[in-house]
Amino acid sequence: MRSRIIMSMLTGGILLASTVLGSGTAQGAAASPSVPVGVPAEFGTDWHDPLTATPPVTRPHAKGCQVTLAEARFRDFTPYRGSYTPPDGCGDRWSKVVLRLDGKVKGRQFDRLGYLHVGGVEVFRTSTPEPSPEGIEWSVEKDVTRYSDTLRSAQDVEMLIGNVVDDTYTGVIDVKVTLTFYEGKSATAPDRVLTLAAGPDGPTLTTPRNSERVVAEVYATGSGGGCEEYWYLTVPATAPYSCRADDGPYREVQVEVDGRLAGIAAPFPTIWTGGWSNPFLWYVTPGPRAFDIKPIEYDLTPFAGILDDGRPHRVEVSVVGVPEGQGGWSTPVNVLVWQDPGKAVVGGGLLTHEAGELTDSTTYTPGTEHRVDTVGGHRLTVSGYLDTSHGRVRTTVTRALSNTSAHRWTDGETVDGLDASWTDDESVAVDGRGAVRTVRTHRTYTMNGATTLGADDRLRTVLTLGDRADAVTTRNGRRASWSRLDDTYRGDATFTVNVPREQRHAVGTTSERYRLYGSDGCYDRRLATLQGVLTGDRTGC
Repeated sequence: MRSRIIMSMLTGGILLASTVLGSGTAQGAAASPSVPVGVPAEFGTDWHDPLTATPPVTRPHAKGCQVTLAEARFRDFTPYRGSYTPPDGCGDRWSKVVLRLDGKVKGRQFDRLGYLHVGGVEVFRTSTPEPSPEGIEWSVEKDVTRYSDTLRSAQDVEMLIGNVVDDTYTGVIDVKVTLTFYEGKSATAPDRVLTLAAGPDGPTLTTPRNSERVVAEVYATGSGGGCEEYWYLTVPATAPYSCRADDGPYREVQVEVDGRLAGIAAPFPTIWTGGWSNPFLWYVTPGPRAFDIKPIEYDLTPFAGILDDGRPHRVEVSVVGVPEGQGGWSTPVNVLVWQDPGKAVVGGGLLTHEAGELTDSTTYTPGTEHRVDTVGGHRLTVSGYLDTSHGRVRTTVTRALSNTSAHRWTDGETVDGLDASWTDDESVAVDGRGAVRTVRTHRTYTMNGATTLGADDRLRTVLTLGDRADAVTTRNGRRASWSRLDDTYRGDATFTVNVPREQRHAVGTTSERYRLYGSDGCYDRRLATLQGVLTGDRTGC
């Protein structure tokens, strides 16, 4: 992954400022007309350590045991390999397991993508901040209780943050990862955590014969430095733009079971910390999910009746829209399984499989301002039944995706932009003995901004990102619980390109507000920065 100074390789969407943001094109403009006391007039050689507004992982009031999972200094593409042993003194059942990564790096370095595997299970995927010459430190926490089955026994550990260190890029990435275990029993952790096995016709999955809930999680990321790192900007081959794809920017991550479509999802448009050709946007506050890349979840329970036959079944993940023969996507898969304690073999079958037609319309309009408009979407409904120890249970999963985007740019891509939104609506209804339980989730991802390059080589990026989700659980149609997430990032940064670092004269403002509230309570935190100085940090609902 690399931050780029050339406009033909922007890592992010950019739309004409006058069109999207209601302001004139900025050439040589500072991001802030006035600078408060104590804040430098421009970025220096150091800035505040990276942080996000996301809430810390809540921890129970119980005894905790800590284990070091990995400790490494990454300077190339050699993975760290070690071993894990379960903690002494905290039993083998835990109410919560918290992963914490502490990192530090100094000098000059690009943003890098990393993973952490325990016993072949991907438990964490992340990217790194770009350092200051004087050095930065950062930390990330993640609730990994769902992987308790893997963590109950000794396992091999593999971690990699691929890096390049030479005379120019001097930053060695130094990380330590720990797990803290809290005694007790989790009410939601799966009984088994499985990975796919290599088969003659593709990856396969063999589940326990009494599986009564099956959820696949896919850590899908477009990365690697090619155009799929910023897939949302690609245009049809007929358009004069540096990143092209046969069908334009529509992407969809699909899961198939034995060749039949079993799940669809919209990928999250993650922007790494060198993105939008402007690292000054991300030095303190990264974009949503950049440090903790969340997996896409697919409820495959309607297929459990088929999977419970004790045989291996082909499970494959693909990304719609990627040009044939082109890489750029990583899609590791874990499968979480809950078993029926009262029955050794659970039978069942598939009742309904309705896959709508995938729509993907991309229109190119030439002109002094080139434009590509995209409208896409898909719908899938799958229903299946299981004859469990507590009666017949029917599970129906419906998922509907939509994407709209307007990409505009000028010749030479000195003005380049995107205004895009993605929705991913999911409903999971479980009908058995007792109340019908339905969980409905409405996810919305947005990207809206502009990058302009003036005649004086001043590059300005103005950007807003949104990560939102509304979830409602009902029992027999009556609301039982609800939640609402709104994570919004805003940035505006300007610097001079094609000059040594000390001559960039960079300025920038960023902010993030993370709000999560609902029937379980409320969390609200706001961050603000100016020229790398943290100027605001307020928490409170």
